[in-house]
Amino acid sequence: MSIEIRVPTLPESVADATLISWHKAPGDFIQKDENLVDLETDKVVLEVPAPESGILTEIIAQDGSTVTSGDLLAMISVQSDSSTSVTPKITPAQKDTAAINAEIPLSPAVRRIIFENNLDPSLIKGTGKGARITKTDVQDYLAQNTQVTTSAMKIESPKAIITETIEADLTNSSDEKSKSISKNSPRPEQRVPMTRLRAKVAERLLQAQQNAAMLTTFNEVNMQSVIDLRKQYQDRFTAKHNVKLGFMSFFIKASIEALKRFPAINASIDDQDIIYHGYYDVGIAVASPRGLIVPVLRDADQLDFAGIEKNIVDFSSKAKAGTLTYDELNGGTFTITNGGIFGSMLSTPILNPPQCAILGMHAITDRPVVEDGEIVIRPVMYLALSYDHRLVDGRDAVQFLVAIKEGLESPAHLLLNI
Repeated sequence: MSIEIRVPTLPESVADATLISWHKAPGDFIQKDENLVDLETDKVVLEVPAPESGILTEIIAQDGSTVTSGDLLAMISVQSDSSTSVTPKITPAQKDTAAINAEIPLSPAVRRIIFENNLDPSLIKGTGKGARITKTDVQDYLAQNTQVTTSAMKIESPKAIITETIEADLTNSSDEKSKSISKNSPRPEQRVPMTRLRAKVAERLLQAQQNAAMLTTFNEVNMQSVIDLRKQYQDRFTAKHNVKLGFMSFFIKASIEALKRFPAINASIDDQDIIYHGYYDVGIAVASPRGLIVPVLRDADQLDFAGIEKNIVDFSSKAKAGTLTYDELNGGTFTITNGGIFGSMLSTPILNPPQCAILGMHAITDRPVVEDGEIVIRPVMYLALSYDHRLVDGRDAVQFLVAIKEGLESPAHLLLNI
């Protein structure tokens, strides 16, 4: 009996998806619930599991294809209860691989690298949450094994190595344009298709710049009080809540208090209407192997410091593993981005439509400041608030940023729940 494998129902507002790669080839035996193929949408990578155990007989949609909900992807031949056909023989190696894949949870990105390089995941040490294997773990494993392999080989010139690498990329690429590049060029190049996530980011950035009257206001905040508070309560906080007290929870708490005082900054524009949100869904920009993504902390005003920190850790782990869901990335009324973790001193963050404001955090640096008529050294961070001037007045934007500054410089009123 044959079973059709079709594209699952895509999330609302997602028109189509791109087929990244098949994990099985025609003729391969597959187990029920084993991931067959990865589909990339604008925000997340979706896995398509096998509904039944059987043999993959035909692949309809090839790698790189654009598919929509319900499109036919492949056909599987399964053995019915009344069938007398012979059960496919599985070699010991296939059994071992299937057992390993069942025991070790792998994200789509990690599984793809392991599949492409024919690796045994049981040999890779996972450093993620619950010893989960991350993309970095696989890359480190490949780098170490490559060094061991190449140490006994004849060292070639850098030009030869680069040429071989690009020749391999061009051979494996499905993009016809990339294959047309000269392999013997002294200035080698590689043309690759833009990922769905990168294309969506580019589209939204252009949309923000073209459709909004975007301005940015700046201020600086003395982080000494927050740093002292963290040092004083860090051990007790960690012991009680099993999570570290970071800086982001202070900024989220301070931002929510400021949003309550200036509701226009928590609003959005829908055509000719203004939507004032009576809730606070804060987007937190997180770096992932696929690029910058913004998971949303729902009802952040109802969370204490521990709840915020636990959600942030969870978002970060899922972003690295590629397991964030579409619901976790959809919506949001206000966004916070932290370029300081990469060393940024000052920047102008771009709006995340349809939101009308975004807060940019930056690196904390010791700077001379004046206190009580004396010059002292304090840890200072520059803050940037980009906002849509169509909805937010300059006065409100400046006062909103001042409110955040005041909340961070006098954080005693922010409940720590310890």
